[in-house]
Amino acid sequence: MKAARVHALGEAPRIDEVDAPRPAKGRTLVEMQAATVGHIDRTVWSGNFFQHPALPYIPGVEAAGIVRSSERFAVGERVWVRGAGLGIRQDGTWCEVIAAPDDAIDKLPDAVTMPLGSAFFSPCTSAWVALHDVARLQPGERLLVTGASGAVGGIAVQLALVLGARVHAVVNDTAQAERLPAGVTPVLEARLAEADACDVLIDTVGGSVLSAALPGVAPGGRAVLVGYTAGPAVALDLPAFLQRDVALLPLNMMRREAAGRAAVPELLARLADGRLSLEVTTFPLHQAQAALAWIAQRGHRGRAVLVPSH
Repeated sequence: MKAARVHALGEAPRIDEVDAPRPAKGRTLVEMQAATVGHIDRTVWSGNFFQHPALPYIPGVEAAGIVRSSERFAVGERVWVRGAGLGIRQDGTWCEVIAAPDDAIDKLPDAVTMPLGSAFFSPCTSAWVALHDVARLQPGERLLVTGASGAVGGIAVQLALVLGARVHAVVNDTAQAERLPAGVTPVLEARLAEADACDVLIDTVGGSVLSAALPGVAPGGRAVLVGYTAGPAVALDLPAFLQRDVALLPLNMMRREAAGRAAVPELLARLADGRLSLEVTTFPLHQAQAALAWIAQRGHRGRAVLVPSH
């Protein structure tokens, strides 16, 4: 079978012919129909994660596909795949046939496409847990979301509207502003310092954007830190920060994965009937490097997903 493998950290993945996995107790074989390229994949690939499989390895934490062999799932069943060390402690999902622990697999509704089934878990559960469990957003509160054109930010905006928040979204330009859902107030990133105070900040980009957004959180407010695509460091005016007594709350989905998985049925139902939407851009398997580069670009919309090369 074909697989995109990394032979040296930071080096472009190569398409290799490798032995197809064989059935084994406690593992399900899935014919890959879509495999996500996410920021955790890029972090492991670059060598900046605290662990990774022995080289060469097959990246990929998430996927969706069709069951080929399993003790738990019916052959031909549509499933999504996520976790259990895939792409981190063992070979992952960027291959034609995935060997995944049974516990990393669940059923995918027929109304959810394979690319969406591969891509939904990380942004949707991150946004859900950030709003419900970490920020504890309340109806009527003013919420500011940075990186609103991205996957997590875009989902957070949609979910916050359902919760009854007054949602403001940080965008780069008027074109991004025009794509926001009805009822969302756009805030241009260049004028972020002029924005009205918010009760809750969901920051998905970090860096200088977080530095500019934090002073706008009202005294006693909460700031949930989700990502750092704009930079891993942030400068704080400590005297001013301490006076405002703002809670800085990191989102660690590795610790909160159980809460994320508990929300999956509701999230999939909303994706299936269109109450929730997530943009997905597909790349053929042999263009894995292009997908890794695409997700590193600020302003890209939605998620990158690999599909089998033809």
